[in-house]
Parts: sequence; C-alpha cells; structure tokens
Amino acid sequence: MDLLKQISEALQVGDHERVAELTRQAIDQQAPPASILDDGLIGGMDVIGERFRRHEIFLPEVLMAAKAMYSGLELLKPLLIEGGVPSQGKIVIGSVQGDLHDIGKNLVGIMLTGAGFEVIDLGSDVAPERFVETASAEGAAVIGMSALLTTTMTVMKQVVELARQSGLSEQVKIIVGGAPVSQQFADEIQADAYGFDAANAVDRIKMLVGRA
Repeated sequence: MDLLKQISEALQVGDHERVAELTRQAIDQQAPPASILDDGLIGGMDVIGERFRRHEIFLPEVLMAAKAMYSGLELLKPLLIEGGVPSQGKIVIGSVQGDLHDIGKNLVGIMLTGAGFEVIDLGSDVAPERFVETASAEGAAVIGMSALLTTTMTVMKQVVELARQSGLSEQVKIIVGGAPVSQQFADEIQADAYGFDAANAVDRIKMLVGRA
C-alpha cells in the first residue's frame, strides 16, 4: 500500500507512533515533504474533520488524531521550512479577555493546523489590543475569537472596532464563535464570519482566505 495512504489511515485511528514511523520512512524514501504533508497528514485530518462534522466521531478521537498528526509534523517541519513550502496562511486565535475557556478554541487550532494553516494561538483571556497587534505584526490573514460567557462577548466588538480604527480590517478577516455567539451577533458587530462549531469554523476560514 502507498506510504502516504498508510500515514493518512494511521492518523485517522490516532496511532501517533505509527504515523511517526511511516513519516520517517517516507522521508527516507525521499518522498516530497509537501506530498507527505498534503496527501498523508492533511489528507488524514480532512477525513477526521468530515467525520467530526457528521457526528460520526467525537472530541477524544479528534484529539488522538491531532496527536498523531503532530508526531508526523514535527519530523516534517525542518524539511518544509528548508523547502519553502508555503502555509495556507497565518491565523491568530484566542479566547477573549475575561474568558478562560479554551477547549473549543484549541480544537479549532488543531483542525486549522491539520488543514495546513500556520496557527498563532494566543491562549485565553486575550486583550483586544493583543489580537490586533499580533495579527498586524505577523501578517495574519484571519483573527479567530472564541467566547463561552455572554459577559465576554462584548470584547469581540472591541476587536472588530480596533481592527477598523487601525486600518487592519482591509487585510485581516475576523471570525467569531463559541456557545453564546450567533450569526446575528456576528452581523451586529460586523465580524466577517461566524463558526457554529470547530469544523464549520475551519470551512469558513478557508472561504475567507479563498482556499475553499
């Protein structure tokens, strides 16, 4: 069986040791790093993302697949940098100021990495200025914000306004998500997109950067 298909299948069952072993084999056989990434690791995470979207698998399986993906990615990273393989774009993510919940945000980060994006995760309790300053300094394409408390949702509006005031809204798109957030709220604060769950957020981000 094709090595890259084996990598994808091992990733889908969350076998991180097997993914690392197969990735090393593929590198030794001089398979192009971009192919290992796209057809092996990202190919496997695409299947995981689709199955998660259809509720065929749940968070534990996604986290196992993510661990497997990272085991292969660690081996590939030096070669990808050396070969100048472009990422799909930089995405800044974080839970907004006053909100310490990060499971949903972490899942979005995992799935974005699996889709080939470079993720800059600011963590939780992130001040509005930090989102905007980091996106500007890093040349990010998208800012992704998460909130689980209704009391912290107002911070999202502050980020949108700050991005507009700084002129950043011309280059950077903003997506919001989290349990209390809705499409109506996203429209009200003039965010560019709303993700109702992690898989949907990744789809929306792909659309925002023209990769869908």
